Amino acid sequence: MKEQILAKFAELFGGESPVFASAGRINLIGEHTDYNGGYVFPGAIDKVIMAAIRPNGTDKVRAYSIDYGQMCEFGLKEEDKPEQQWARYIFGVCRETAKRGGKVEGFDTVFCGNVPLGAGLSSSAALESTFAYAINELWQNGIDKFELARIGQSTEHNYCGVKCGIMDQFASCFGKAGCLIRLNCKTMEYKYFPFNPKGYRLVLLDTCVKHELASSAYNKRRESCENAAAAIRKRHPEVEFLSDAKRLWLDEVREEIPQEDFLRAEYVIGEVQRVLDVCDALERDDYEIVGEMMYQTHFGMSKLYEVSCDELDFLARLARKMDVTGCRVMGGGFGGCTINLVKDELYQPFIEAAKAQFSAKYGHEPKVYDVVISDGASRIA
Repeated sequence: MKEQILAKFAELFGGESPVFASAGRINLIGEHTDYNGGYVFPGAIDKVIMAAIRPNGTDKVRAYSIDYGQMCEFGLKEEDKPEQQWARYIFGVCRETAKRGGKVEGFDTVFCGNVPLGAGLSSSAALESTFAYAINELWQNGIDKFELARIGQSTEHNYCGVKCGIMDQFASCFGKAGCLIRLNCKTMEYKYFPFNPKGYRLVLLDTCVKHELASSAYNKRRESCENAAAAIRKRHPEVEFLSDAKRLWLDEVREEIPQEDFLRAEYVIGEVQRVLDVCDALERDDYEIVGEMMYQTHFGMSKLYEVSCDELDFLARLARKMDVTGCRVMGGGFGGCTINLVKDELYQPFIEAAKAQFSAKYGHEPKVYDVVISDGASRIA
């Protein structure tokens, strides 16, 4: 990929260029906990967005996307926002860097990636982190990695219309090979946990479906969580987010909130604890417990939070039937991938069965993405 990028850069702009990259991410456990002030447990993966980026001495950015086969040129002022959606990510990073007092001047760039689009692996966060990291280094702005992650998040909020949490950009910026990161989304405290599952493989199965109503359903679930937290707060004022609540406190308000809100909150409070249980299990190298927690998360997302779908539930049932160690829907839900922790000797039979049985039921095979936990944003050449 690097050679392809540099060849295209030389063709379009002449000469050589520094090369930067940042990774997509998985989240082993801790879903829908971020906006509830809870823990998430992501890691950067060996799928990246890579870019050649070189200052050009002007006040214009000339960007070429190999994946889209398009060139876009834009200025660095607010009114210069480009039409192409992919270019807005780069423009947003430039603007958000400047808002924080960072120096940003014109540059030429060619980029592409192997982060699968639409699979819930955060290709957009990888793109934002690549450019945030590169601009910070090229103009020696001295912005710390926390703020680089926030630059990516603010880009989503202000230029791409997505009110995302901080997890995706955080994982892209802070990713470390062989480690997952437990992040407290309320305090931003984090800790690395070694993840070297000898005898196991981590694989994603992409259903290649995305059901409608995901965004409105997401907003409705967020509202349910806030309603439950508000009800608990009347009795326990220290509860700022739902993640602060104890399971017993939720029972106290069961008759005061709709059943739907109760179920959503029950899932979130359980999920916050599961992240902690998985971290404890990893410190003991107990991957069987890790896997069981993943299945519990899938059950909760399917039956309590109700963000799964028939295709995802089918893959989870198949995984359980075939003694796969762990499986759950990954990401917001309503389609996308399952993340699977599979023993080496079961890997091939499981993949073959998933392809055959899923295809027989739904008319197409799931895509298979093997992932390795890798480093986050960096300069690579």
